[in-house]
Amino acid sequence: MKYLIVGLGNIGKEYENTRHNIGFKILDALAEASDVFFTQGRLAYFATLKLKGRELTLIKPTTYMNLSGRAVNYWLKQKKIPFERLLIVVDDVNLPLGKIRIRARGSDGGHNGIKDICSWLGTCNFPRLRFGIDKNYAPGEQADYVLGQWTDEEWKIVQERIPIAVEAIKSFVLNGIARTMSEYNSK
Repeated sequence: MKYLIVGLGNIGKEYENTRHNIGFKILDALAEASDVFFTQGRLAYFATLKLKGRELTLIKPTTYMNLSGRAVNYWLKQKKIPFERLLIVVDDVNLPLGKIRIRARGSDGGHNGIKDICSWLGTCNFPRLRFGIDKNYAPGEQADYVLGQWTDEEWKIVQERIPIAVEAIKSFVLNGIARTMSEYNSK
């Protein structure tokens, strides 16, 4: 059984510790906990790990957030992975800081990275793990907020919640989407 786990974010030092890059941070934590390393591949940094007989390909697209669909489409086809074994890990301003919400499908919710993936795949019917970054910005300042650095207080909360997101990814692979939603959406 093969799975594609995609962390959304933007490449480059200037984006490394921004709220929008939480998908990258969560995949980095999963890779580190599994003693695997990312290497440069086509359209993404990738790492492969085994989890109880399942093969997980982790990717961090190098296409930038708003153009993530091309990388996701390429890796799904390259690895021959069906949509139900794809998991997108993404930031969400509509959730409180650190809140994890897992869905089997849904709309793009106004997120340009998800919107591009939906466009490339021709559907939004794929699982996603949304990580709350809060909505602590004035009208019209969303772009600056999501591309802004974590405050020290926010980062403390985020660091406590990243391991829970990693466990949720493992649960998705081992226990399926329904059980994972039931267990982690209430945490």
